[in-house]
Amino acid sequence: MKGFIPMLAALMLALAATCEAAVKVYRIDLDEEIGATTWQFTRAGLQAARERGADLVLVHLNTYGGEVGAADSIRTALLHCGIPTMAFVDNNAASAGALIALACDTVIMRPDATMGAATVVNGTDGQAMPDKYQSYMRGIMRATAESHGKVLDADGRWRWRRDPVIAEAMVDPRVEVDGLIDDTRVLTFTPDEAVRWGYADGKADNVAEALAHIGVESFEIQRYQPTWVDRLTGFFGSPGVQAILIMIIVGGIYFELQTPGMGFPSMAALGAAVLYFLPLYISGVVSSWIVVVFVVGLLLMLLELFVIPGFGIAGIAGGVMMSASLFFGLFENFSFSLGGVSSIAMWYSLGTMMAGVALAIGAIWLLTSRYGTRLMGGRNMLVKEQLVADGYIGVDMRPSRYVGMDAVALTDMRPSGKVMVDGERLDAVSDDGFIDSGTAVRIVRYENAQLYVEHARVCIVDE
Repeated sequence: MKGFIPMLAALMLALAATCEAAVKVYRIDLDEEIGATTWQFTRAGLQAARERGADLVLVHLNTYGGEVGAADSIRTALLHCGIPTMAFVDNNAASAGALIALACDTVIMRPDATMGAATVVNGTDGQAMPDKYQSYMRGIMRATAESHGKVLDADGRWRWRRDPVIAEAMVDPRVEVDGLIDDTRVLTFTPDEAVRWGYADGKADNVAEALAHIGVESFEIQRYQPTWVDRLTGFFGSPGVQAILIMIIVGGIYFELQTPGMGFPSMAALGAAVLYFLPLYISGVVSSWIVVVFVVGLLLMLLELFVIPGFGIAGIAGGVMMSASLFFGLFENFSFSLGGVSSIAMWYSLGTMMAGVALAIGAIWLLTSRYGTRLMGGRNMLVKEQLVADGYIGVDMRPSRYVGMDAVALTDMRPSGKVMVDGERLDAVSDDGFIDSGTAVRIVRYENAQLYVEHARVCIVDE
């Protein structure tokens, strides 16, 4: 059973220490708000621990919590990393931090630390979310507690190593545990309470004392040092930034369809697509085929735009493929089945996608409205109006009916002047050199809102 794994790991580590072999400890610090960046740190740190042959992964926790989706991903990675894990709660393991600590095989707390208060709250005003969200969080906490299995107590009875009901009490104030918490408060453990109820395995003032508690006296610690690439990947992997990138992609494609030509909208959409997929690809979240689907969809859209204009089959297929790749790209290691995707990951991905589309619709409405013209300082030529009050006039094509008719020059034409045709006085330009007033002329063409005339040709026929 999994409940025996921590004890067995501790026994093996103690044996290694007794034999004066330094235990390889790999330390990952989670001392920021839990989110895409800390998830990237954990992913990279666990990979490095495996590559270096670490005997133990030490998660150094000091966080007030953060995004549930990122915390769930970290929890899953710790439960299945294949290396014994220990959480050292240095001051705080609140909310999402409590879930991460609960996922570790061993939990050691500083004497003045706290752990708990895992109620799902709104990120804007801190109010508790509806029961649908709390129910799912209770399920995650309960499943994580149950994953550590059962142990045999002094009375010869099997009991949960970490009681799942207590895990639920960290989320829901309605859950009551006799002797620990009533139904009026959300549970937050002190170190002594956590040790007494099996949620912590001991107390320590520092990492060395924490390792000594599980019998490790001789150890070698390697610490994961995040790179700028990790931080950049984490930043562009956050839901808020992803929603903005989706907005730019959708908005850029829309404006490019409205004004064909490889201009700023298409460049903005392409740049946003690179920033959207590149961090996900580098971190291993998306498979190559999802990026390929997006590129094929983009090519179909360009084919519709430049080769076979008219929003038809190619455009629709391209739009569907690009939308699908953006959506499924948010799922980690997505295959052709949603069986391995958790409900919370699906809801977060759907929320990110819908937020991006909603922002794009809002931006399109704003930039194509009269408010957009004001916002752009009158430089948005897509909505520029040519008003008569500004000096714009239409071209009068009525004089074109006089082409081919005879007229008389009313003034000298040098080369411009005036002619009389069909009882109407009009401006004209000589196309045949200087013409004296009173000379018969013929109107030969109407071009650029101007009549052009030549000398009238007299034809003499011999009889």
